[in-house]
Amino acid sequence: MLVVIRGAGDIATGIALRLYRAGFHLILTDLPRPTSIRRTVCFSEAIRLGETRVEDVTARLAHSPQEAARLAREGIVAVLADPEGACIPTLKPDGVVGAILAKRNLGTRLDMAPAVVGVGPGFTVGVDCHAAVETMRGHTLGRVLYTGSPLPNTGVPGNIGGYTSERVLRAPAEGIFEPKMEIGQQVKAGEVAALVDGKPMLCTIDGCLRGLLQAGVPVFEGMKCGDIDPRCKPEHCLCASDKALSVGGGVLEALLHLTHALEG
Repeated sequence: MLVVIRGAGDIATGIALRLYRAGFHLILTDLPRPTSIRRTVCFSEAIRLGETRVEDVTARLAHSPQEAARLAREGIVAVLADPEGACIPTLKPDGVVGAILAKRNLGTRLDMAPAVVGVGPGFTVGVDCHAAVETMRGHTLGRVLYTGSPLPNTGVPGNIGGYTSERVLRAPAEGIFEPKMEIGQQVKAGEVAALVDGKPMLCTIDGCLRGLLQAGVPVFEGMKCGDIDPRCKPEHCLCASDKALSVGGGVLEALLHLTHALEG
């Protein structure tokens, strides 16, 4: 079964890990210059590096839908620089997953595939997807919805180690992002994690830097550019999060449910 996942950030990659291990053939799409924060666990890095590996799964950059389809058949996760999903009509996938996580739907449609799954806020079952998966941390995380919509975005990051908004690093100005630290590094509040237009982006709390935007990306003031994990476990920077895998389990359920319904 061929599935196109729109998005290749950390949540989309967690989804891909679940689907890949269940035997799906996968193609992920993202921006030509991705803005993923948790880059060590994002298949979007294949666009920048040509190839990347998350846990035990390899992803490789493809330069055309045809090349992507070939890689997927060979058991390699293919990644295309195709934010609009222009490859989808050519590929004719069995399923499409809208996992850009922009808090709104960026062009995923019901007619893209027999089984279309929307991930997070901005989707409505029966309008732009056949099923949706909840991304809000808490009791309903990863739950599949066959009617209605996922909970709206609160604007408050999930609680990790007792911190919510405090753990997120945001650009201090508009300009080009210049990192001064590495993902996995232990940091202290007040240390300089990056510069933007000469202005420092300071670490907000003590912990492990689990996410940091790549160098050279244009950013706007207030844009999320980094993430500190107060639990101080560098190994967490190299594996998919509990949230990503929970959402991935929901997407796996949804695709199997929808496929069986079509076959029945």
